[in-house]
Amino acid sequence: MESHTDVLLVTANVGSLFDNVGEIERDWLREFFMTVHMYKPRFIALHFQEVGGKDYMLNMGYVDTFFGTIESSSEMADFDRACVYVDTNFKTVDSFTALGSMYFIHKSLKNILQYDFNVKEFKAVSGRSKYTGSLEGVSMVEKEKFPKNFWPDFKWSRKGFMRTRWIIHNQALDLVNVHLFHDASNLIACKSSPSVYSANRNAALRYVINRISDNSYSSPPFFVFGDFNFRLDTLSLVQNLSVSADIPTEKRNSNNEVEKIIYEEKDNDHKVLLHIETKLFAYLHQAAFRENNGKELLKYDKEICAFHDIITEEDIHFPPSYPYSEDYTKPTQYMNTRCPAWCDRILMSHSARDIINRREDGETDVVYNTLGPNVCMGDHKPVFLFFTLKTAAH
Repeated sequence: MESHTDVLLVTANVGSLFDNVGEIERDWLREFFMTVHMYKPRFIALHFQEVGGKDYMLNMGYVDTFFGTIESSSEMADFDRACVYVDTNFKTVDSFTALGSMYFIHKSLKNILQYDFNVKEFKAVSGRSKYTGSLEGVSMVEKEKFPKNFWPDFKWSRKGFMRTRWIIHNQALDLVNVHLFHDASNLIACKSSPSVYSANRNAALRYVINRISDNSYSSPPFFVFGDFNFRLDTLSLVQNLSVSADIPTEKRNSNNEVEKIIYEEKDNDHKVLLHIETKLFAYLHQAAFRENNGKELLKYDKEICAFHDIITEEDIHFPPSYPYSEDYTKPTQYMNTRCPAWCDRILMSHSARDIINRREDGETDVVYNTLGPNVCMGDHKPVFLFFTLKTAAH
């Protein structure tokens, strides 16, 4: 006999929420609580990246308030167990990841265990446990920052992963919070296909998958969700966007390095069609990224293709999750800083896909979407996956 458990997974890069404390938070929380209310999950996993924002030394004091607000809200009152792990110790530079993971268990969900990585056994979950700081010595979570030698040519940053392991009604699964390396320069990103950054992310994701699969007993199904920083294949995309343009103009600095690339339309009064700088990607017809949920652009979303043998994903029917305007009045517009892309994802092993319950009639109960599509949520729209977990009841 099978029993079923409704699960909600959410990933959110909250860097700009912390950098604009107070402005974004109220709407952000309302959108999250509305989603919980709408889908009524029995188990919730929230994975945060960039906790504390860019000015984490200033903002870290606010972390407890934010996590506390979620935990103590009336909307979460029926979740009688919670496990919270937030890596806030920025003083230990070699291990600081700014990752935070929150797990909520509904009072109706009886049969749930969490893995202790130290003693290598599952334990019953009771009450609320909250760990903030360096998380060293917290045995219910495995956390790692990417090793320095990964990117010898790039500024080392707070990127890494954090894993927890659960049994829900006799079904084991790993939940991995991940933050991969970003594109530092648009100019470098459009030099080659795939870009050098894409190769770095590929190596980092391989590293994570190897780390979570190399244990002594067979690995359970896993969900890896976070800010993968996956970008569109910029070189091919730019070639496509600039079909109606003249040969581009390159502006160089005194060291003869390209500082700007400008594409002007052949006719149409030579309007600037596309203007690229290190941190500028201004495309005249920005609406194209939102049209039909950006469906036309999915063919440039290639970074996951290298992992199809190991990882799968639900079909994407939402526009790129980043970089949205942080202007309150423009919640659906993108900033002209980066080419919009599906950075925030919920990926899963093929074995995890097999434990998602799907209706016989081909209609799916699975929902893969963004939170707050019409509300300012910061530069990243959180992404969620709601599904029913097939669990074997013994």
